[in-house]
Amino acid sequence: MIRLVRELYQYRGLLISLVQRELKARYRGSFLGFLWTFLNPTLHMLVYVLLFTVVMRQNIPNFPFFMFVGLLPWIWFSTSVGGGASAISDRRDLLTKVRFPAQVLPTSVVVTNLCNFVLSLPLMLVLGMAYGQLPTWHVVLFPVVVLIQLTFTLALTYILAAINVTFRDLQHIVSNLLTLWFFATPVLYPLSTIQDESARSLMLALNPMVSLMTSYQAIFYEHRLPDAAPLMTLAAVSVVLLWGASSIFESRREEFAESI
Repeated sequence: MIRLVRELYQYRGLLISLVQRELKARYRGSFLGFLWTFLNPTLHMLVYVLLFTVVMRQNIPNFPFFMFVGLLPWIWFSTSVGGGASAISDRRDLLTKVRFPAQVLPTSVVVTNLCNFVLSLPLMLVLGMAYGQLPTWHVVLFPVVVLIQLTFTLALTYILAAINVTFRDLQHIVSNLLTLWFFATPVLYPLSTIQDESARSLMLALNPMVSLMTSYQAIFYEHRLPDAAPLMTLAAVSVVLLWGASSIFESRREEFAESI
């Protein structure tokens, strides 16, 4: 993992260039262009608000804001994992070049979506102001939660990108699993709606995104500090997972150009 971090720092100029190119190309040719950074999560929110306030009524105060708090980091996670799975297999043009740093490709996907997440935060703050939900001092822990999510997302993306080179069906399996994962994560509902305490504990143990979502909700919606134990556990697991992911990635790196 140390080698991976060192190489990412060494090729930081290339990483920044790829992220900038992706951000510029993402909405190139569209009439609204950069505004889609704000419109995409807003349209997602409106669909779920319509579903859960009209069709399936929820008694959650300020439900649109509650949902938006979890929806933004989920979009960052799902688009990173979904797009990152094919980050290596889709870039034969770059990998056939002499000593191109393959580790930059999945990283650029995650960082690009992180930038979109950060750029969407003002929209969440405006929505919070509309509902009288102003940020409190608890927001100082927001960068810590973001860093933990970044570590976990990078680890998962590296593993999937490395395996997908030889098992191309994986990217399609991942896109479907992400849908299931979304509904198994408390984005559209608070964790407290699950009455069975053992079921809640099982969700926290088996679903890493639960502790992340509840941490964002604690900071911005409940205005309290996140629960330390599950968050720190996820931080430790994410570091170990990134170490394992970097080992898998390194062991398969020489095969990438040949396999694709």
